[in-house]
Amino acid sequence: MNINKLRQDFPILNKKVRGKNYVYFDNGATSQTPKSVIDRMSFYYENENANVHRGVHYLSQIATDAMEAARERIRKYINAPSIEEVIFTKGTTESINLVAHSFGKAFIEERDEIIVSEMEHHANIVPWQIMCEERGAILKVIKINDDGSLNIESFKSLLNSKVKLVAIAHTSNVMGIINPIKKLIELAHNENIPILIDGAQAVPHTRVDVMDLDCDFYVFSAHKMYGPMGVGILYGKKKYLEKMPPYQSGGEMIKDVSFEKTTFNELPFKFEAGTPMVADIIGFAEAINYLENLGLDKIQDYEHKLLEYGTKKLIEIEGLRIIGTNENKASVISFVMEGIHHYDAGSLLDQMGVAVRTGNHCAQPLMKRMNINGTIRASFAFYNTYEEIDIFVKAVKRMKGMLL
Repeated sequence: MNINKLRQDFPILNKKVRGKNYVYFDNGATSQTPKSVIDRMSFYYENENANVHRGVHYLSQIATDAMEAARERIRKYINAPSIEEVIFTKGTTESINLVAHSFGKAFIEERDEIIVSEMEHHANIVPWQIMCEERGAILKVIKINDDGSLNIESFKSLLNSKVKLVAIAHTSNVMGIINPIKKLIELAHNENIPILIDGAQAVPHTRVDVMDLDCDFYVFSAHKMYGPMGVGILYGKKKYLEKMPPYQSGGEMIKDVSFEKTTFNELPFKFEAGTPMVADIIGFAEAINYLENLGLDKIQDYEHKLLEYGTKKLIEIEGLRIIGTNENKASVISFVMEGIHHYDAGSLLDQMGVAVRTGNHCAQPLMKRMNINGTIRASFAFYNTYEEIDIFVKAVKRMKGMLL
């Protein structure tokens, strides 16, 4: 890939902050958006804006066609068997909440068990805690190893007939550790246990095939894969979705309404109450087009080289310790520095023109497991460069000199 050329596709990357070329290493929180996506969304508002599935007039029809074409595009991208199994949500968090609420009502009883891991984002912990409190169920936790990898033996020890669902990250948002998802799915299915995969940090970096994985639910967001904020996907197997009650109610998710009884719409619309974020959905499909045109294999290979280069440079700095050292990683480096608070580090790096994420990254249980109170996280995307990493490393060294 010609990185310098493709960087021109992202207007914000040309932005100067405090007179410096801004180095954006916060892609794990939100990736930047190419102009083709911005243009496609603008085109919708200028030429196609109307409510979908609502009218027989021209604009409503073309808006509906564009949105449903986007659903098919996303279905194809993750290789879902049917568009009925591709549900639009506001993002990964809402997708998980939807499953926790609706799957919980349909399938979870008192003393049943739900399994998560120590590395989960709060969005894949708290909804299950709330559901367990409501249903009288029990939350069980898979241990992780010191290098950040999942402890498979701990996972195996938790599997039993009481477990009704496993919910686990494909890739850790803090450490970048990639879990052996296919193996975990196989182990869960051997015990007839369905499994939900939080793919928010995986889908931007690697090809995901839900049929090959054979996962029961897979969730992710557009804004971490070069699309707009406010839209995400819940993929779910039809056999579960059909038995799950609606998460929200209102327009679109109904079939017939009377004061005596309401019947619900077919999939996927049963879970899509109200007016959807049409422009964002269409923009999401355009972001997928952009990624596929670049090539996921090329992206993955280049980002891995950035990871190796950045890791090599950072570990040379005395007093710096990387959190999550297992070699099976996405392009994320989280680290701590002896004697330096992560917030102070992040603020100074920003003054030097480098954007990183600092704090507990919505993963307080993981911080407790690693005996730290937060990290400095640099997350790379395919539009980042070796030169930017050099600037970053130089800034970290300067920051260290200023604070110690």
